[in-house]
Amino acid sequence: MKRPVRLVLYVLKGIINRLAALKKTLNISYCGIILIALLSGCKVNYSFTGASIPPEVKTINIKYFKNNAPLIEPTLSQKLTDDLRDKFIAETSLTLVNQGGDLIIEGVIVNYNTRPVAIQENDQAAMNRLTIEIDVVYINTFDENASFETRFSRYFDYSSTQNLLDVQEELIEVINQMLVEDVFNKAVINW
Repeated sequence: MKRPVRLVLYVLKGIINRLAALKKTLNISYCGIILIALLSGCKVNYSFTGASIPPEVKTINIKYFKNNAPLIEPTLSQKLTDDLRDKFIAETSLTLVNQGGDLIIEGVIVNYNTRPVAIQENDQAAMNRLTIEIDVVYINTFDENASFETRFSRYFDYSSTQNLLDVQEELIEVINQMLVEDVFNKAVINW
């Protein structure tokens, strides 16, 4: 019974010694405490992603992106919408809502096409390019100046020896990630 008591006392003594050493190394003056208190009154939420969102902004509504492109890929709307929602949920403290919202993002897919980009001497394409374009409306209900309406366009080249249907899913994933990053950066990254 004496051994466990000694062990507990030994551990407590070590903790007390470490706290005393920490107190010496953190010798914070009263001026420093006052400065910290003053600065804490003016705050903006920052994250490791670089997003700066005012503390009063709590919710975001990301509406379903309709597909109005002349050539329609059936799963593109859902994938783009889901990827955008996932990005904002994972990299901000915002809560996703279905109605209203402090921030609102809505958009439409306006173009989805593939075309040759590198023509060889025999008039055949060496590379093809898949392009996706979206129109995005961003509404910030707390700061009207931060709202915008912008067209984003991204593409990815693939070998003309590949059939689009064989690489389409991978290409869409890559292009979606670029578009999502563009929308996220314009909406909540203040450069």
